[in-house]
This record gives sequence, structure tokens and C-alpha cells, in this order.
Amino acid sequence: MKFSFKIEIIILLEKVGVIKIKSLSLQTNKSFVNALQSTLLKIYDEIIITDIHGKIKENFGKIKRLWGDRRNLIGMNLFEIEKQLFHEELPLEDFNNEYKRSIIKTSWNNKRVLVTCYPDIKTVDQEYITWGFKVISRNDSVLMESNTDEKIDFPSISKKETSRLFVMKSQSMMKVLSTVEMVAKVSSSVLLLGESGVGKEVIARAIHDLGPRKNQPFIPVNCGAIPDNLLESELFGYVDGAFSGAKKEGVPGKFELANNGVLFLDEIGEMPLNLQVKLLRVLQEREITPLGSSKSIKLDIQIIAATNKNIKTLVEKGQFREDLYYRLNVIPIEIPPLRERFEELPYLINFFLHKYNNLYDRSVQIEQDAIDHMSIYEWPGNVRQLENTIERIVVTCTKPTVDASAVQEYVPIAQETVKTPPVFDHLMPLQDAVNLVEEQLITMAMEKYKSLKLAAKALNVSQPTMSRKYKRILNNLSKQNIPLSEKRKILEEQLNNRLRSVAIATAAIIETDEVMELRKNPSVKNPIFLKIQKQLTMVIKQEGGMKWAFIFEVIDNETLRTIAGDKDFVMQPGDLYEVGAEFAKVARNAMKGRVEVTPVYRDVFGEWKSCLAPVMDQSGQVIALIGYDYSKEYVEAELSKMGKVLKINI
Repeated sequence: MKFSFKIEIIILLEKVGVIKIKSLSLQTNKSFVNALQSTLLKIYDEIIITDIHGKIKENFGKIKRLWGDRRNLIGMNLFEIEKQLFHEELPLEDFNNEYKRSIIKTSWNNKRVLVTCYPDIKTVDQEYITWGFKVISRNDSVLMESNTDEKIDFPSISKKETSRLFVMKSQSMMKVLSTVEMVAKVSSSVLLLGESGVGKEVIARAIHDLGPRKNQPFIPVNCGAIPDNLLESELFGYVDGAFSGAKKEGVPGKFELANNGVLFLDEIGEMPLNLQVKLLRVLQEREITPLGSSKSIKLDIQIIAATNKNIKTLVEKGQFREDLYYRLNVIPIEIPPLRERFEELPYLINFFLHKYNNLYDRSVQIEQDAIDHMSIYEWPGNVRQLENTIERIVVTCTKPTVDASAVQEYVPIAQETVKTPPVFDHLMPLQDAVNLVEEQLITMAMEKYKSLKLAAKALNVSQPTMSRKYKRILNNLSKQNIPLSEKRKILEEQLNNRLRSVAIATAAIIETDEVMELRKNPSVKNPIFLKIQKQLTMVIKQEGGMKWAFIFEVIDNETLRTIAGDKDFVMQPGDLYEVGAEFAKVARNAMKGRVEVTPVYRDVFGEWKSCLAPVMDQSGQVIALIGYDYSKEYVEAELSKMGKVLKINI
């Protein structure tokens, strides 16, 4: 680096407020420059200085493996190389403006990097941009780096570190985790839904491990793996002489073994109808009677059921009892298939790779291009298939590293056959037709993979090409003459979906029996009120953005009665609330079992958007409504943020 440029750097750093220099002799002191670099590298892991067009003038420090094989960045264009090295977050080229800004970006090897930009800083005769890079997820990045030398002690991970334990990195699975953490605190029945291999038993064990029953038994039963004529004795147990061939001393059933703990009924859709009746009685009475016995055994047990079938369809066909379905479906948790959470694949691959390398004393490594290859595979068998594939690779590969060409043997990706060509019903310029088909394919790929890198691989184009073409499509969309009201409607629906998810997850912390008791005596002196008030206050602290959380009892179409609220809620237990038309409509739908969100409305307390969720008893009847209020200012701020992310201007 030229000495004159060192002076410019010092002036630049003074401009961004990092240092204050008054002595020019001090500015030209070489040892001072070295000391300054060392100081700055205690704040950032790497500092890059570019001109306003992105050309790199200087860089200090180095984030290991962030820039691939590039040994010298000086002279390269940051805006171009970052498109190849970071996932689809906001491009740095669009990031710099007149203000200091920060963004978290995910690199090609899944380091989470905080990038801080100090834009348009003028020195003696030029303008520069300073970029500070800092890795903020060292532990997570260890999981991602297939060639790391660091030892990862997966077995030592605490059960409380759920995100590490499950390797949950997608937004959809984080929502599942949020619900799991809520339901683990209560004893409500849980129904896990999802395709075969998505990890339903893992989720069930997490509910057990994170809850108050963690030191009590967790008993799994696969209802589809046990013959029908044995399943009843397996579940309920038997006493001496119950049937021919029974053991003299009798055998306790799974219900009895799980008492005070959790019973996991996997493949509940396979349970025969005659046993469904008995299971329904157990859920209602909380007691069982072993075969051949006249004495009942009281149960304190949480039931978690799971199935990969559509239970509603089975109910319609008469193959599953409707009353049992509603008993089990108190808290449903839908676990998305692996093809809908591609961002977790690199984490899962490295997790299983480490597991089987340790198990079989191997040191197989999987290259990044092989991980990319596996990330565009559909994985019909989900996580189970992925784990089996990684085990097979570790056991059978003959080379120390596995690249994309080698992994094709284990994960063959066949190109879909185009049976019929695109049909055009009128002539158009050839290039317009090419652009039309190209836009459709790129949009399909982005909707499916949510990643420029994976979409580019699926379409067999380079990532810079994909980035350029996708940016052009977004720019064209933003220029379309969409009415402002329609743009706002799109964003509001996205926000409403998010608020519904929060309501579903957080409503699970409320005990139905406690709400029923509080309805009889809604008072601040009631101990149950104090407990629920604390729970609602905790929800507000955890979720953020909420103004109030409350529970209402419906008196009639226009009147609600307050049962409980957070510590800052403006209404006291027993207070009546006269609702407006918007709130009343949403309340009526919530009383039918739906989770609904109001438009922004005004009442005596201000302007709000409210989300209401039903509180149901064991029979599925709605006994109260739990609600959350968001201020109009919060709603507008969130819509603005979402608009920037989705590139929708309102």
C-alpha cells in the first residue's frame, strides 16, 4: 500500500468517527497506522475499503475461507465477488447510501457475517466506502465447514440448546421450535403432522426433554408396527389369566409405563377403530383398566400422537373417529418436508457427516459443490433418507473427499422430461418469447429454492448470470402499474400470516382448566389470574412488537368480558369491552376455532391491529379468546420493512 494512501485511510477513518486526529505528524507515523489497524481488527474481523464503484483499494484482516481461493482482493470488485460468495440477501451494491448501515449476510460456507457500511466518505481528492465484516455465528459456522480442523463435540450439546440439537436453521422450523417450547410447558395433547422421515419422533422427544416431565418416562409406540390383536395388550397391559398364553405375573402396558411422563403414539392413523374407542376413553377419564382386571389405574400423562396421513380424510372416510381426532388435535404441529427447508441441508449434511465419521472412525469430507448438488434434490424420504445417504457415503466412498461428480452416484438427479413445448397462440419477436420462458423458469426456481445459488445450479447457469437476470425481473415487476392498495394488501396478508403464527404458538401456554376456573372468579386476587398475567407478560417480552396480551370471554356479539391480561393491560378482570364491527367479526370467527387478524381499527384506547385465537376445552369447545394488540405505528413500520425486503414500494 502506498504511504499517501495510508494518510487517506486515516482521514477516512476519522470521517466515520472511529478516530480523531489533529496532528499531521501523527497521521504519517507508520507505527501508528499499524497500531490503528490492530485496534480496528478488534472491532471487525476484516475491513475492506472500496471506491464508490466497489473496486477494492485495501483490506485489513482476513476471515478464514470467506473469499474462497482469492488470496489478494485488491483491484477486484467487491460488488461482483460478493454475488458469488453470499446468499440472496440484499446485494451490497444496493446497500450503500448516505447513512451508516448494517446487514447480516450468509456466506457460501454458511458463516453469518455482520457487514457494516460507511458510505460516500470524501478524503483529499476521492470518495471511498468502508466495509466492516464480522463473523457473528462462529459455533454455527463450525457445523457448516466441511474441511474444518476444529473438533465438534455434538454429544455434549445440552438438550436445552434445541436449535443446535435439531440443526434447525429455516424459518419454518424455527416456528415449529417456538411452538415446541410453548407446548413443552403444558400437558395438552399434541398431534404431529408431516411426511415420513421429517423427524416427528425427534420433535416428540424434544417436547418431553424441554418440559417438566423430562425426568419421567418417554414411551414410544408405533401403532402401525404391532399386529392389531396384540396392540391392545401392548397399550393397556394385562393381569394373570387375562387370556391363554398370558404371563403368570402379568405385564404392564405402555400407558402404565409412561405414567407421569409422555406416551408417543406414532402412526396413530393405523390404529384400528375398536382401539380408538378405548383410547378416547383414556383421554377423557385419564385412567386405564388392564386386560383381565377390574381395577383402574389413574394416569397423569401427556399424549403425543403422530401421523403421515391426512387424518381429516380418514375421518371423512369413516376410518378414524372424529371425536378422537378433536381430542388429539388440541395442539397440531405441522413439520415441513425437507424440500421446503433447503437452507438446513448443509447443516444437516455436516451434522450427519460428523456423526458417522466418528461412529465408523472415518474422515470423509464432502465438498461444497457436492452439498450444492444435494441441495437441489427433492429428498422424498426427508431427513431419514438424507441421514441414510450420508451414512452410505461415509461407509462406501473410497476417496477422502466427495465432490459433486462422486455424489451423483448416491443422489442421482434426473432432469424432468418436457412432454410438450410451450404453446404460443400468437406470433411475437423471438427474443420476447425467449425472455418470457426465461422469466418463468427463473421465477419458478427462486420460488422453490429461495436461493440464487441453488436456483442457478438447478437451471445450470452461473450465479452472476442468475443474479443479473433475477434482478432484472424484480426491477420489471416493481415498474408494473400495480395499484397502491393492491401492493399494501399483499404486504398486509404477509404480516397477518406472521401474527397468526405467533398467536398459534403462544396460545399453547395457557391451561384450559385454569381459564375455566378464572371465568368463575375473574379477580386480580385470584392466584390463577396472577399466573396467567405472568405468562402473558412473558409472551410480550419474548415476541416483541405487541402492546397488550389478554383473554376475553364472549358475552354476546358486541360485548366481551376481560378474564386476564398482561401486567400493563388497561382493563381489569371482569371489565366489559364494547367491540366495534371489525373486532366483532374477527371474534365471531375465532369462536368457530379460527385464528383471525383484524384490519387496523380505532377504539377508546387508540388505533390497533388485533389477533385473536380460540382457547378450547378438552371437547374442542371454544371457552375464551386469547388476543394480542399491535399499535398502528408498529404495523406501519413492519409493512415498510417487509416492503423493502419484497421490493414492494407503498
